[in-house]
Amino acid sequence: MRQAIGGIFLFFFALLCLLPLFLVNCQPKQADLTVRLYLKEEKKTITLTLEEYVKGVVAGEMPAHFHLEALKAQAVAARTVAVRRLKRFGGAGYPGTDADLSDDVQDSQAWLNKKQLIAKWGLWGYYQNWSKIAAAVEATAGLILTYNGELIDALYHSTSGPRTANAEEVWGTPVPYLKSVPCSFDQHSPRYRQEQVFTVEALLSALGHGGKLPATALPLRVIDRTASGRVKTVQVGEKLYRGVEFRSRLGLASTNFTIHRQEDKVIVTTTGYGHGVGMCQYGADGLAKEGKTFQEILHYYYQGVEIRKLRF
Repeated sequence: MRQAIGGIFLFFFALLCLLPLFLVNCQPKQADLTVRLYLKEEKKTITLTLEEYVKGVVAGEMPAHFHLEALKAQAVAARTVAVRRLKRFGGAGYPGTDADLSDDVQDSQAWLNKKQLIAKWGLWGYYQNWSKIAAAVEATAGLILTYNGELIDALYHSTSGPRTANAEEVWGTPVPYLKSVPCSFDQHSPRYRQEQVFTVEALLSALGHGGKLPATALPLRVIDRTASGRVKTVQVGEKLYRGVEFRSRLGLASTNFTIHRQEDKVIVTTTGYGHGVGMCQYGADGLAKEGKTFQEILHYYYQGVEIRKLRF
């Protein structure tokens, strides 16, 4: 009898000790943060969780064969960009819709769904790559980048060349965490150096140039460069163009270029791919292969930032 009473006592004592754990686990979970995403081609808005959205962005923005730490760094940057745009956090959202963002890379970030990824990778590749990308996103779940307590504009690009660019070189306004840093880790990029050839007529047409270039002279030259080595001003005939405008009009890979004329051809050789500001994606992969963690990669490309857990 005493043994039975003692057993009952121990049972209730154990139950009393475990009760707080049951109560914690039974508490309703905080609702997942959602993103309203406008699909441009389909002309409709879908709703998905923030983390699922980030997976689709990482899959669309960074090669899946990159090192896991680089994919993690991309996940944090992509999440920061997204949260900064969410209407829930005061973001402007996607103009003309009730969405927060779109899948248009020109507007915000690339985003690919399962069907698109299978078309890109094949079915077997999809399951391999998606598993890796999901692991990178889940390992950084909820992490964002802030500067002085505010979400940063986590800009990134494919390939920087020898250095990343200062924000003011592209947009005219300095940003304290978007400063130029050396980047010798991206030379494995297939777009590190490229050459584009234009006829004189095609170049003038693209630039909206009304005159004609003399047959014997070379009125094509870089006037000056920015602190990171990119073209600041280029002269074509009697006209001057900003490097960013020249790149945009000609569809060049970057503003880090050399230019020369060869008979009736103009040869432009670019180094890097993208605007050059913020995190260099191929550089992130190179750093990861050298043993750097995603935290170290992010702190290298975004100076003075904090990696924090999103609270909502």
